[in-house]
Amino acid sequence: MRRYRTLLVSALAFVMIGAAGCSSDSQPQPAAADAGRAADKVTYLTAFGAVGRDAFAWVAQDKGYFKEAGLDVTIQLGAATGENLKGLASGQAQFANLDLIGAWILAGKGEYKDFRTIAAIHQQTLVSIIALEGSGISAPKDLEGKKLGAATGSVNQLLFPGYAKLAGIDPGKIQWVNAQPAQLPALLAGGQVQALSTFLIGSKGIEKAAGGKKAVVLPYSKYLGDLYGNGIITTAKIAKDNPDLARRFRDACLKALKYTIEHPDEAAQILKKAQPASDVTAAVGEITLMTPYVSSGSTIGVMEQERVARAIATLQAAALIPAGLTPDAVVDFSLTPKA
Repeated sequence: MRRYRTLLVSALAFVMIGAAGCSSDSQPQPAAADAGRAADKVTYLTAFGAVGRDAFAWVAQDKGYFKEAGLDVTIQLGAATGENLKGLASGQAQFANLDLIGAWILAGKGEYKDFRTIAAIHQQTLVSIIALEGSGISAPKDLEGKKLGAATGSVNQLLFPGYAKLAGIDPGKIQWVNAQPAQLPALLAGGQVQALSTFLIGSKGIEKAAGGKKAVVLPYSKYLGDLYGNGIITTAKIAKDNPDLARRFRDACLKALKYTIEHPDEAAQILKKAQPASDVTAAVGEITLMTPYVSSGSTIGVMEQERVARAIATLQAAALIPAGLTPDAVVDFSLTPKA
């Protein structure tokens, strides 16, 4: 079965690469901000409220990286993948951070198409099942008959059918409890759910909410390989008609992302200054846990067409999307950083 699945994914990836065509390896340099020109005003949606994984946006603002790029950025707190795509589609925002795989699933289903990925934040998916020690959950099959919490409209639920299929879980035996992202740790700590489908970098905050109980983490990536994590997206119109704006925003964010993973304590304090309700300890934990997924031995933000094709093929092989979605329908490779 595993050999069949591997062959199927490889074949699908080969077909999609051919369909997508070749993108240019050259990457035009963004124009320097014109001192005499008014800053471009844009709105940006964070991926998940105001937590460590999103701290780099406030770092870019605090350190003046947006200003240096000729940008006047309003940072708004985002929710989940579907909600952020709605915000982009409605014109509420011009840029957003979200889980790329969730966005690509929705694009493959034809629900949202008017966006393009311009950089990866995480080189591998961070979506996981998180339970607490003593819950009786130590393997995927243990989830059957349990209540599973997740953010409403999040990638965690979008990906779960594929994860369940490969991990041998009967999804019909799972009871979902939807909540706002900030409420999830309390649901688990209070016993209202037995596990969460969330991001592994949130495990430290979950442990704190549970009074120090250790987290049990079951990564989706064990069964769903080649999947990216979060990334920065913009509208297809901006990517096509104003690529300079997209590059300037991308570069300011990636500069701040690099600073954030190199200075997690300072980044967490910058987040706290901008968003007083945020938790410094949990933010440092998230930044530290996500650091290996940001760099991963590659240029920060890099995306490869062949790997995007394999990721889409994985989603198709898991029956999460139908055939037809190609890499250049969801990623603008002329705007993504090169290795």
